[in-house]
Amino acid sequence: MKVMETDLHTLKVTDPFLGEYQRLVRDVVIPYQWDALNDRIPDADPSHAIANFRIAADLQEGEFYGMVFQDSDVAKWLEAVAWSLCQKPDPELEKTADDVITLIAAAQCDDGYLNTWFTVKAPGERWTNLAECHELYTAGHMIEAAVAYFQATGKRVLLDVGCRLADHIDRVFGPGVDQLQGYDGHPEIELALMRLYEVTGETRYRDLVAYFVEQRGTQPHFYDTEFEKRGGTWHWPNHGTAWMVKDKAYSQAHVPLSEQDSAIGHAVRFVYLMTGVAHLARLAGDEQKRQDCLRLWQNMARRQLYITGGIGSQSRGEAFSHDYDLPNDTVYAESCASIGLMMFARRMLEMEGDSHYADVMERALYNTVLGGMALDGKHFFYVNPLEVQPRSLPFNHIYDHIQPVRQRWFGCACCPPNIARLLTSIGHYIYTPQADTLFINLYIGNRAEIPVGERTLRLQLSGNYPWQENLTLRIESPEPVKHILALRLPDWCPNPTITLNGDPAMGEIRKGYLHLRRVWQEGDTLSLTLPMPVRRVYGNPLVRHQAGKVAVQRGPLVYCLEQADNGEELHNLWLPEDSVFTTLDGKGIFAHKVLIQADGYKRTAAQAEQQPLWHYDTSPVRRTPQKLTFIPWFSWANRGEGEMRIWVNEE
Repeated sequence: MKVMETDLHTLKVTDPFLGEYQRLVRDVVIPYQWDALNDRIPDADPSHAIANFRIAADLQEGEFYGMVFQDSDVAKWLEAVAWSLCQKPDPELEKTADDVITLIAAAQCDDGYLNTWFTVKAPGERWTNLAECHELYTAGHMIEAAVAYFQATGKRVLLDVGCRLADHIDRVFGPGVDQLQGYDGHPEIELALMRLYEVTGETRYRDLVAYFVEQRGTQPHFYDTEFEKRGGTWHWPNHGTAWMVKDKAYSQAHVPLSEQDSAIGHAVRFVYLMTGVAHLARLAGDEQKRQDCLRLWQNMARRQLYITGGIGSQSRGEAFSHDYDLPNDTVYAESCASIGLMMFARRMLEMEGDSHYADVMERALYNTVLGGMALDGKHFFYVNPLEVQPRSLPFNHIYDHIQPVRQRWFGCACCPPNIARLLTSIGHYIYTPQADTLFINLYIGNRAEIPVGERTLRLQLSGNYPWQENLTLRIESPEPVKHILALRLPDWCPNPTITLNGDPAMGEIRKGYLHLRRVWQEGDTLSLTLPMPVRRVYGNPLVRHQAGKVAVQRGPLVYCLEQADNGEELHNLWLPEDSVFTTLDGKGIFAHKVLIQADGYKRTAAQAEQQPLWHYDTSPVRRTPQKLTFIPWFSWANRGEGEMRIWVNEE
């Protein structure tokens, strides 16, 4: 299936909602994260990432500081810069990025190797601990940045660095006698090499991805072999002796991919791996790998996905646990995992053209991804719970990973620059351009130019999504263009209506898209009405954490109760099944957003603190009517610390 990537130079996000997020990233987040990478944020964990490159390039004295994958923070920041430059040229920012790239090139070794942790701390230990030390993961993020910066600016310096690094990896790994027959503990190189292959056309990169994927989980096990070669040493001290080597399912390496039937292990690793596999399956026409993707996606999306688009239900290992185990308060749901989920969904969309993947992609974007960053662009969530009781957090260590408010930065800072690069590249997710069809996946306002043969399809999508139900898609091409527009019919929308130039749009519905074949003329106008009633969402009865509870959703947005509106003891609030929802325009930090209210009640006891823990035969509680106010979940914790919950008692 021939798929073309949208050129972000010719797509401008004009959306009043996500367009503001792109402006925030451009004006606030990128400069703020540059300061963080240079250790200029007061009261925040230091990064030292830029200093590490200077030390590796022999430009300053000092010792490496940070995680073994610290370089990847710089790479993701560069990728965010690249996509931002497509939206709005910024000579000063581009000069800063060029200087960083010059520094990275200076830190690259003569043989193409690039990793400041090993260059500075352990040059003799390169490629000796793939299970734990993220060398290929870090390389993958640098290659992704190289591709992005080349596509954004046309400059080849970083792309040449990336190609030299990829060529070095290709020499080190493979089936040859003098090569390592292994793969990384943290997938990322796979999806990065597929992007590099598409840009360069170098088939060795695609073949190397196939080798990494097919070698994974085979016997004798590579992790055991390298563990023995290095004398039984290990890198990470937590969770027990060499746990990352022994727990092979943690990195999806317990058996070959073709034998795996469930999403398992570290959630980010899983979706990064499957993003690369889906891309490879499509471009190589590999039916077995396509079936692997379909099977594993099905398990994840039907049995291990949170209503917020979060994945990874347990803190130990930031990992999946088992089918239908979706706790609300101890959940991990790392921000990076939902970004990886969007990446996986995008590649599945390119292969399958099925709106189910866009529905999941949208769920992750408008809930967990947006929720991972504060409205000021300077505070971030690593973990995204669905329920919080702040008073429990300091005392009960099962909540050690939970923060009640967003943080300035992290010692392991993978999430903040990941959010930035996702939001600046959101144009890649709006459309899936194919030779004969343009799939419209996300209803984010934009102007775009899509090549169709020798002509260009110009279109403008406008509206106030996800707050208002009406959208307009107008064709602006000066020349007629014969093409198919495939408009997604969202799974949350009960009765969408679409008109073309005022008449009902007549087309074929396939896999959740309305396909409209036409010679499109300038001025052709599609009007979409996507009704957004407030809907109650009920969980599968196999999910014990949702029993007797209901969630509230409007459009793609999941809503929650927050203490600031509803007081303490959110667990004592009840939503009657016959309560009617009303919507209202928000104010203050909720300006231009829709809030929801409903009549409910609170179950409480008079002077409860004076009561015993248990009462026989007669309940001490009484019902007090209370108006319940629901806010969009992504915006919680922007008013200070307080209780929050999504799943509400229903009666």
